[in-house]
Amino acid sequence: MDHPVNHFENDLVAALSSNVKHISPKYFYDVQGSVLFDQICDLPEYYPTRTEMSILSENSKAIAQHIGPQAELIELGAGSLTKVRVLLRQLELPTAFLPMDISGDYLRAAARDLQKEFPKFAVSPIVADYTHDWTLPDPLPETRRRIAFFPGSTIGNFLPAEVDTFFANCRKYLPGGALLLGVDLLKSPQIIHQAYNDAQGVTAAFNLNLLNRANQELNTNFDFSQYAHWAFYNAPQQRIEMHLVSLKRQEIELNNQLFVFEEGETLHTENSYKYSVDKVQKIAAKQGLKAGPVWTDPNHWFGLLWFDIPDFETTKGEKNESYLE
Repeated sequence: MDHPVNHFENDLVAALSSNVKHISPKYFYDVQGSVLFDQICDLPEYYPTRTEMSILSENSKAIAQHIGPQAELIELGAGSLTKVRVLLRQLELPTAFLPMDISGDYLRAAARDLQKEFPKFAVSPIVADYTHDWTLPDPLPETRRRIAFFPGSTIGNFLPAEVDTFFANCRKYLPGGALLLGVDLLKSPQIIHQAYNDAQGVTAAFNLNLLNRANQELNTNFDFSQYAHWAFYNAPQQRIEMHLVSLKRQEIELNNQLFVFEEGETLHTENSYKYSVDKVQKIAAKQGLKAGPVWTDPNHWFGLLWFDIPDFETTKGEKNESYLE
């Protein structure tokens, strides 16, 4: 695997050692997890993907005008590279496309297919965890502007402090550029709940695959039959929570240690916060990003939000407290 095994091991040890067991959802995305997520995106209950695709399809020309000619597009958490095709077909003389994802094998295969479809510019995959590593190659000389494309509802997986960090990283690493951000908006709790509890059980399999990955890569002894998928909408927190619930008391072996799950105890695997447009714009503004157009669907279930990022000259002489070292 491209993502270092010891990172997964260290984070899982930390999770299992805690009184409240919680691990980052980034570990869902090994090859099997990526395949399962693509299946989730096609489910009738899972509205975000088809809604965002409809927004992209209907507004791709307007978005491309904001991106402008000779741009370099960077997709964060790129996955299968399905959505970006809609944009790439509309761009004027793009110089390069840099998809970044944690699942290297899956990303490289998707990038090879994309390069065949778009041979006039370089498709250069970057295997990295954008929550920690924003190392980017220097832009090509002809590049006028770098644009980050962060579709889906992944911003919702971040804790509030991590959202601040994300926008600060955009400002630090993409000066003079822009961000096109997908946001899952507030709506009926029932609609949100159904999206994470599909009738076919694909989301449950996706959640449980985290344990399979641990068994495969870290030689743990999780028994899938003794864990249940549990997802619910936490209305006061305005977020979906996903958990794996232990159905009995059991011991897990990892790194020569034993960790106990009591009956009913959970491993908290994901949050997915839902936002208003105004709230996201205010958070971004605190890190210096300037809100631009918002493209949404007729039901206002999902939004694509544009942010301009100031260049270094714009903020020269200011205290760059939002920059992360």
